[in-house]
Order: sequence, then C-alpha cells, then structure tokens
Amino acid sequence: MKDTAAAPAKKTVTVWDPVVRLFHWLLVLAFAVAWGLGEWGPNQMTWHFYAGYVIAGLLAVRLIWGFVGPRTARFSHFLYGPKEVADYLRHLPSKESSDHVGHNPLGGWSVVVMLGLLIVQVVTGLTSDPQDYINVGPLAGSVPESISTSWAPKIHELVSTLLLIVVGIHIAAIVYYRAWKGVNLVRPMITGKKEVGE
Repeated sequence: MKDTAAAPAKKTVTVWDPVVRLFHWLLVLAFAVAWGLGEWGPNQMTWHFYAGYVIAGLLAVRLIWGFVGPRTARFSHFLYGPKEVADYLRHLPSKESSDHVGHNPLGGWSVVVMLGLLIVQVVTGLTSDPQDYINVGPLAGSVPESISTSWAPKIHELVSTLLLIVVGIHIAAIVYYRAWKGVNLVRPMITGKKEVGE
C-alpha cells in the first residue's frame, strides 16, 4: 500500500530585499575583479583601486542597511548567541532543512566575518604604500610610514587569502545545502523568495 502521508505544507516568503540582493551580486563581481587584478596585474593597479572603491561603497550601504533595512537584512535578526549556534551545528548533518527565514545562526556569523575582513581589506588597501611609486593608496600619507609601507601591505595580502578561504567555505556550504539537504540557496538571492515550512 502506498504511503499517502501528505508532504509538509510550504509557503513562499520574501527573504531577501532588492538592496541585499544587489549588494551581494555587485560584491561578488567587484571582489572577483579586485582579486584578479591584484593577482595578475597589470602592474599599474588603477582598476584594482576602482574595484576597491566600489567594495568600500557597497560595504557602507550594507552596514547602514544592517540597521535600517527590512527584518532579514538587519544584524539584530541574524546574529544569534552561542546556544543557537551550537543547536544549529548539531542539526547541520541532518538532511532536514532548518527553514530559517534569512541567515541561519552559522550563516549570520559568517556574514559578519566576511564584512569584517572586507573592511580590513579596504582600509589596508587605502593606506598601503608598496614603494613602487605607482600604486600608493590615497590615504597612505595619513598613517605612519611603518604602517603604510610594512603592516598595511602585509595585512592586505594576508586578508586576501583569508577572504578566499571564506568564499570557498561559502560556496561549499551552498553546494552542501543543495546536494545534501535539497535546498537551493542561490535562487532566493536572485528572486528574493524562499519556500519554508508552515
């Protein structure tokens, strides 16, 4: 006899507003351009700087939106305490979706880590002086020389690597959710809509 149990009811909710979605995809593009130009040139980094300025502007918008935007965009909505994060980690291996509307407890903190690293990257880029007489950050003269010529370039390089690791983890999480839990995390970042259990 066939199992006639009905599938759990689902409803479609708006999860990501246009500002969050536009921020996300513009950041993907600007970061890819900045990183690619930083790695492979040309030697004159004018376009690398332009991409960095775009990232700085996007970060400013996202930080403001994190306080005044819709519910799922606000930091207060997706920054959970240690207990909620631990509970989520225990649930993570399950095939069952957690059905969070917005960022889950782990995803929320990963957003904060990524934003923090990007802020450090922008600040160190603006204050770096690699002493090549070409690619001097516009604020390099505003900090002590020991920072602009040594610390800022070193930290900028380190954070670039850390950001690649975080991006890799982010992509791996998307693949894991799709393959293991059957949840498409990309579509809501395009359409703004997500199906959740009632």
